[in-house]
Amino acid sequence: MTANIQPVILCGGGGTRLWPRSRRAKPKPFLPLLGERTLFQQAIDRVADPALFTAPIVVAGEVHVPLVREQGGKALSIIAEPTGRNTAPAIALAAHRAPEGSVLLICPSDHHIADEAAFRSAAEAAAGLAQQGYLVSFGIEAISPHTGYGYLRRGEELPGGYALEAFVEKPDLETAETFLADGRYSWNGGIFAFGRERFLEELATHRPEMARLCAEAVAGGEGDGQVFRPAEAPFAQIDGDSVDYAVMENTAKAAMVPVSMGWSDIGNWDALREARGGESTGEHELRDCTNVMVDSDGPRVSVVGMEDVIVVVDGDDILVTNARGAQGVGKLEGVSRP
Repeated sequence: MTANIQPVILCGGGGTRLWPRSRRAKPKPFLPLLGERTLFQQAIDRVADPALFTAPIVVAGEVHVPLVREQGGKALSIIAEPTGRNTAPAIALAAHRAPEGSVLLICPSDHHIADEAAFRSAAEAAAGLAQQGYLVSFGIEAISPHTGYGYLRRGEELPGGYALEAFVEKPDLETAETFLADGRYSWNGGIFAFGRERFLEELATHRPEMARLCAEAVAGGEGDGQVFRPAEAPFAQIDGDSVDYAVMENTAKAAMVPVSMGWSDIGNWDALREARGGESTGEHELRDCTNVMVDSDGPRVSVVGMEDVIVVVDGDDILVTNARGAQGVGKLEGVSRP
């Protein structure tokens, strides 16, 4: 069993497509959307086995540090980003702060994973490949021709996984259907594993300016025990990019571990409805309805004779959408309000 896996939990993004429940001051990761524990707390719970994982490093924006402390406890090591620069710089900060020789396991803080045993098995397999010098993506089992996810195409078999033959951008429906029928394609869920030193080497090769500025930000940073704050000036100069574009699509040693673990990125209200099995919350009454979900924090909601509708009540804000409209919620004017 690999015991030096260093979880890195990323708390970026505003979860705007889950407005009005998700707000700038308290976005999606810090909400109990599935069960009593928040998505962030569930992410911590998944890497709590000390036989396999070390204590997590959490990378979050300065404004959300109090929430991380409140929900995560004192065992966490927190890096407070002075400004958001996407996932590649965030991971670089964590790599500089991680122990030498560790395998970094990059975990978004706002995903749902139903089968935690499958997650841990995949983490072990990915760590094994990472120790051989591979940069590893989790290949989430594609159970539908989803057009909202990027895809991974697997190549030759490796011990515990496969060579990653290609990253594929979000497809149209017809293309996604061919991917599903092909059988070699998985969803790209944004979960990665790689050796600390190997990642920093690859970043320096493919994004040298980003690598230099991240190193400067860490070298000039300050900590108060639990929270480390990188130097703001060099970090603000970084031209942000995702780890997919900055490193994973450029490395010659990309690999993937296929996994079926009941995964969802809870990317919008339709995805949350699916993860909940259509179950409503709060005071509600549904009559002659099909595929209708209510999520209310107070007022009683009654729906009669409707199909494929989601109703959300949060304080004075009310959202009504269907599955097709759920992806566009983040573009509403109300989302910009606190």
